[in-house]
Amino acid sequence: MKPSNDSLDQRKPARRMAEIPRDVLAALNRGETDSRNLVEWLACDQRKLAAAVFPTVGLDKHIAAARAAVDALAKPTAMQQTRAIGLVLAEHIDVRSSPRSAFQRLLAHRSDIVRSWLAFVVGTQPDLSLDQRLSAIRPLAADPHFGVREIAWMGVRPAIERELLPAIDILADWSLDPHEGIRRFASEATRPCGVWCNHLTALKAEPELALPILDPLASDRAKYVRDSVGNWLNDASKSQPAWVENVCRRWQKQSRTPETAYIIGRALRTLRKVAK
Repeated sequence: MKPSNDSLDQRKPARRMAEIPRDVLAALNRGETDSRNLVEWLACDQRKLAAAVFPTVGLDKHIAAARAAVDALAKPTAMQQTRAIGLVLAEHIDVRSSPRSAFQRLLAHRSDIVRSWLAFVVGTQPDLSLDQRLSAIRPLAADPHFGVREIAWMGVRPAIERELLPAIDILADWSLDPHEGIRRFASEATRPCGVWCNHLTALKAEPELALPILDPLASDRAKYVRDSVGNWLNDASKSQPAWVENVCRRWQKQSRTPETAYIIGRALRTLRKVAK
C-alpha cells in the first residue's frame, strides 16, 4: 500500500538510512516525494528513480543508458549518480524547447533529485551561449528545495569558469534580485575555492574581479546569502589576505549594520585563527 500524500508531506525525516520506512524509500525511488534531508537523498536508488520517471516524459528507451551510466561509476556516490543521469538526459532533451517539453516537465517534477539531474543537463548541453545556460539554470537557483539550489551552481560552474568575466557581468545583476536563492547563487557559484568543485584560479589571484557581485551583497538581509558572501571572502583570504582585509574595512565604514558585521566575522575567521 502506497503512503498517502499527506503522510509523506508531514513525515519527520530519518536521521539514519536504516530508520527510513520502507514505504518512504519506495516513494523516493518512484519520484513521488522529495528528499527531506541528506540521509534521504543518499538513500535514494537513482537507477530505480530513472526507471520510474523516464517513461513519464517519453524517454523509456534511455532507461538502460541511465542504469549503465550509474553502474559504470567507480564510486557511485549520490552526487556522481545525479551527474551521470544528468549527462544521459543532456543527450536527449533540449533546454531551449517548448513549455511542454521533457525538460520543462522534469523541471516541474515533485522529486528534488529529478530536478537536480537538470543542473547537469544545463551545464553540459552543447551549443548553448553563456546567457542561455544561466537563464536555463535560474529556476533551479530559485528552487524551493535546498539540495536543488546547491547542485544548480555546481552544474554550471565549469561554464562560468570558461567565461568568467562575462559570467560576472551577468551575475552582478543577479546580486540585485529580490529572490535570495538567486542572490546566493551569484555568490556561491563564483567562490574562489568552493565546496566539491574545482577552484577558480583567476579569482584566487584577482578576487577584485568579483566585486560587482559582492558589493551589492555587503549587507544582505538573508542569512543564507550572508553565509555565502562571508565564505567567499574567507576563500579569498587564503590567497589574497590583504585584499580581503581592505574590503572588510571598506564595508565596515560604508555599512555599520549587524548584517555587514556578520559577513565580516565570517570573512576574517581564518585570518583571525592564524593571528592567534
